[in-house]
Amino acid sequence: MFRNIKSTAVAALLCALAGPVLAGCDEAAESSDAPTSAAAGPEPISGTTKITVDGRSVNVSCSGTEMEDRPVVVLLAGLGDGLDKLAGFQQTLSAKGRVCSYDRLGEGASDQPGGPQTFDSAGRILTGVLDRVAGDSPVVLAGHSLGGLIAARYAPAHRDRVAGLVLMDATPSTIIGDTTAAIPESATGPAAELRAQSLAVYGGENPELLTMQDGEVGDAGDIPVEVIRHGQPYLGAVPEYGAALEQAWAAGQDKWLKLSSDSNPVTAPDSGHYIYVDQPEVAVQAIERVAADA
Repeated sequence: MFRNIKSTAVAALLCALAGPVLAGCDEAAESSDAPTSAAAGPEPISGTTKITVDGRSVNVSCSGTEMEDRPVVVLLAGLGDGLDKLAGFQQTLSAKGRVCSYDRLGEGASDQPGGPQTFDSAGRILTGVLDRVAGDSPVVLAGHSLGGLIAARYAPAHRDRVAGLVLMDATPSTIIGDTTAAIPESATGPAAELRAQSLAVYGGENPELLTMQDGEVGDAGDIPVEVIRHGQPYLGAVPEYGAALEQAWAAGQDKWLKLSSDSNPVTAPDSGHYIYVDQPEVAVQAIERVAADA
């Protein structure tokens, strides 16, 4: 799609804004409510398995050893990406502690959602995953793209368990308004098609059936937060409207800094949207800093 206009950059834009459902981006069952000993809870997950949350099968992966002085790190992938996309990154992080990831409903090997999802219902699945992989222990959420948006929406209401956040080129909190402002309704050609497809995805036409809504940035207190933005302006490849899209995305990253009084901006200078793939060392260092501070 749009292959005649700097196809790599535009495909990256679609992955960031509209999801791979449009751009072509890229086990024995275990029940979380199965009977367990009252004295000893369920065995820690090692490798990839499935748990049951709200009656749905959720694919979960954990690696590394839990440390007393380090929160469990939970990775959240972007729209259209399963935990397999994060596997190499998770393995690197697990050298220093416990790291888990999961497929949201509609992604990877998890069940399809039973109907339209909201940030609240996605949050309930995340809560079920945290209950199983971390118990009462604090966690650091590290989310990419849509995963970052979900993590940032979740943290303010769950200060009792979210001890830190790392947002990797996270989808802005006002992505719908940003898109319609950057690409006006009067646009024509590929930009108009991109606008229409992006709004359709935000409205629920995506693998997770997630209907997105713009909202204010919440208050997560003083937990450590690192906001990593891309350094390679791939959004600028969109004809005529690229500069406005880049500006809106950058402004969205700045807004995420309002999450906490201990927020810090980071730039991955050689990275496009997939920071943990293009410059994994930048993301690893940010997560280690937040885990140490938390």
